[in-house]
Amino acid sequence: MAGHSKWKQIKRAKGVADVKRSQVFTKLGREITVATKQGGPDPDGNPRLRLAIDRAREQNMPKDNIERAIVRGSGEGGGETLDEVMYEGYGPGGIAVLVQTLTDNRNRTVSDVRNAFVKAGGNLGESGSVSWQFETRGVIALETNGADAEELALRAIDTGADDVHVDADTIEVYTKPEQLESVRRALTEAGIGVASAEITPVPKSTIELDARQAEQALRLLDRLDELDDVQRVASNAEFPEEVLAAYA
Repeated sequence: MAGHSKWKQIKRAKGVADVKRSQVFTKLGREITVATKQGGPDPDGNPRLRLAIDRAREQNMPKDNIERAIVRGSGEGGGETLDEVMYEGYGPGGIAVLVQTLTDNRNRTVSDVRNAFVKAGGNLGESGSVSWQFETRGVIALETNGADAEELALRAIDTGADDVHVDADTIEVYTKPEQLESVRRALTEAGIGVASAEITPVPKSTIELDARQAEQALRLLDRLDELDDVQRVASNAEFPEEVLAAYA
């Protein structure tokens, strides 16, 4: 899954450079609001909220924005009602794509998602059509900071991680969803830099794409990522290194 994982790493590195900062803050605020609504306003007792706040801080979201999102989720600020909806589809080369959304208008969101698939030569599928090809896992991206990658990987396993993927410039640690927070905390306490941590669908296997298909797939994933209602996009695409290098 190195190709897809590297796409995720590149997206994190590019951050808000390709997207309006206000749009990024809107998405992060929605995630904080829903996490608060589901698990309460205390991040110490609400792992999903803790992760959402951490992601917001990674993007330099102002503290006031974070606090307002928590207030909305606590029911004190009124505002929109958000539904969590997962869309599934097929992209270039037959890749499977999962699109996680938070929306206050399902008709608008499904129309936007469908159009993104159609423009890329793909199609939106039925519920359950591709989700079986993924499993939900905790994924932690580590900062190497010049340290030996293999040593960091072994230390990550010692904290309770299930698996670690190492390539030339990235380390990704995989956990059970319920163990993500404890592993993240253990890594931080051990002095290992955590670039990001999230619970996300991870493909069980990947599909290798040629250069043309890879470029089309990257455009699809970007179109989906840039939709206001989309929180997270996952695919089982395996991208050629030279295409990713050009994309980066």
